[in-house]
Amino acid sequence: MTNLHTLSVPASAASAAPGTHRHRLRSVAPDEVPPVAELLHSGAATWLPAPQHTVPSLPGQPPMIGYLVLVPAEQPSPETAAPATRGDALVSIDPEQRTASVAGKQLDLTYLEFELLAHLVAHPHRVHTRDQLVTTVWGYGHVGDGRTVDVHVARLRRKMGKEHRASIVTVRRVGYKYAPPAGY
Repeated sequence: MTNLHTLSVPASAASAAPGTHRHRLRSVAPDEVPPVAELLHSGAATWLPAPQHTVPSLPGQPPMIGYLVLVPAEQPSPETAAPATRGDALVSIDPEQRTASVAGKQLDLTYLEFELLAHLVAHPHRVHTRDQLVTTVWGYGHVGDGRTVDVHVARLRRKMGKEHRASIVTVRRVGYKYAPPAGY
C-alpha cells in the first residue's frame, strides 16, 4: 500500500519562477521515510513519525502518515530572559514557584487551575474557545469537552473572590478571556 505526501519546495530549489512554490506529490511505501530532512537546516529540527492514532484518516482512503517536527526553542540570554513574575497589577503569576496571587492574596490552586489562570493572564483580552483551552492547558491527547473548562473556570472564579471573579469573562457560545478591571 502506498501513501501520498506533499513537499513544498522554495522557488530557488525548484527552479521555478521567483516568488512561487512548487508542490511535488509522490507515492511512498508506509515504511519509507520521506526526505523531510532535506528541507530543514542541518541540526535545526528533529522529526519523528507521528503515532498513527494522532493522524486523521479518511474513510475509503489509504491511511495517512504524519510527522512531528521538533524545533528547539530559542534560549533567551540573561538580559532578555522573561521576569520570574508575570501578570498585571491584579493577578501575579510566578511560574518558577508555581504560585498565583490576586490583589496580593495568594491563591491555593490545583495544577490545572494554575495552568489555566497562567494561560489566560498571559494573553489578556484574547478570547479562547473551550477547545483551544482543552488543547493548550490539558494537552493534545486529553479526552474531555468544554464542560471541563467550565468547571475549572467556575472554581477559579470562586477562589479569586467576589470582587475579582469578573476578570475572567465568559464570551457566550465561544469561550473565555481574561480582562482585568480598568482600575488595575
